[in-house]
Amino acid sequence: MEGSFLTLSNPWSRRFMFAAILQGAGMVGLTILLIIGQASFMKPEVSRVIAAGGAGTWFTFGYLIYLIVGVIGVAVSAVFYGLGTKFSRILANLHLILMNVGIAFAAGLLMYVGYVGGAASLPPDVGGSGLDSGQVHEIIVPFVVPIAVSILVLTLGTVLGGLGYLLAYRRELKPSSF
Repeated sequence: MEGSFLTLSNPWSRRFMFAAILQGAGMVGLTILLIIGQASFMKPEVSRVIAAGGAGTWFTFGYLIYLIVGVIGVAVSAVFYGLGTKFSRILANLHLILMNVGIAFAAGLLMYVGYVGGAASLPPDVGGSGLDSGQVHEIIVPFVVPIAVSILVLTLGTVLGGLGYLLAYRRELKPSSF
């Protein structure tokens, strides 16, 4: 758009927007898979796992956080990079890679363990294993550290991107003489 403060002519803005589009396409693909699976091959169905609560809430949280951070958050980063400032190539690369890899792994693991743990707690007559909360906890525990590490990777990427923003804007805001 002519006269717009945001431009996608900045290569970093384009890279982040492309990553947001890829993340969005991943969400669309996952959602289609879940809808088809719900109607046909997934036993127990995702809706049962979510409705049962417990470990199934991890699935819901993973899905929503992927949408919010992986799609919307990456697109918002494109907006910042589109403001026309010259950013550190190293910090921008680290932001792009660590943020996208971190959210993909964190959300993916949350959804996986939420489905598996939630399904295990459902009764066998609906496709579950009928496990109690202690047994489900044993399924979930091995995933806690990898999820935490993925969140730290995501956070590190975001912090490095923020540092890159601050350094770039500090360079541009030269003190005026009094």
